[in-house]
Amino acid sequence: MDVKVLASGSTGNCYRISDHRTSVLLDAGIQFRGIQEGCGFNVTGLAGCLITHDHNDHARSAAELMKRSVDVYTSYGTAESREWLGKEGRTQGIPAHRLHIVHDMESFRIGSFVVTAFGVEHDSPESLGFAIYSKETDDKLMYFTDTYYIKYRFNGLTHILCECNYDREILYDNIKTGKVEPFVARRLMKTHMSIDTLLDTLRLTDLSRVRQIYLLHISGSNGNVSEFKRRVQALTGAEVYACS
Repeated sequence: MDVKVLASGSTGNCYRISDHRTSVLLDAGIQFRGIQEGCGFNVTGLAGCLITHDHNDHARSAAELMKRSVDVYTSYGTAESREWLGKEGRTQGIPAHRLHIVHDMESFRIGSFVVTAFGVEHDSPESLGFAIYSKETDDKLMYFTDTYYIKYRFNGLTHILCECNYDREILYDNIKTGKVEPFVARRLMKTHMSIDTLLDTLRLTDLSRVRQIYLLHISGSNGNVSEFKRRVQALTGAEVYACS
C-alpha cells in the first residue's frame, strides 16, 4: 500500500492511498488546488474519497470532488450537516450519483479495495473511521482521526493511520500556565486521542503484520512529535511516521 500525506493537522487533513490499481483519498480537508497538486493533477484518476466527518479540516473540498466526478463515501449525518442533502434526503448542489451514504460496520467495494466503515467517538454526527483491504496486494489499512476512543478491533492490519493528538501532561501544564483554557481542554479530551490512549489501543490490536504506522493530527502546542514517534516505535517495532 502506498500512502501519501497531502496534509495533516487542525488546518487540514488529506491522505492519498493506492495499491497501484486503485487510488482513494482519505478526507479532503484542504483547498482543491492542494488535492490537485497532491494527485499529480490527475484527480479524475481517483476511484473515490472517504470522508470521516463534517468538520472543514476534513471535508472542505468534498463537494468540489463530487462536481469533478469523484465519488464520495460518508455518513448520513455528515452529508446532512454539510448540506449536501435537502428535504427527504435529496441531494442538493452536487451530482446525486456521486454521493454514497455508508453506515457503521457496513462494507463496500471501491475498485480493488474492500472498505468497512466503523463508528468513532467525536462531537460530529455519525463520525466514521475506515478499514481498507486491498484485493490486489493483500494489505489492510486502518484509518481513524478525531476520536478519543476506538471500540472496534481489526485483525491482519499492515498499515495504520491514526490520530495521536496530545499528551495529557503537556496539556495539563498548558492549562496551569494559561496557554489552554479549561473548556478547550475538556472538549479536546472528549473528542481527540491522546498518546496514552493510542498506545493502549495499539496494545489491544493485532500487530503481527503491521509494517507502517502514521501518526496524524498532532497538536502543535499539546503534543511532542519526536516523543510520540519514539513511544509508538518502541511498542510496535514498525516504521513510524509522525505527520504534522
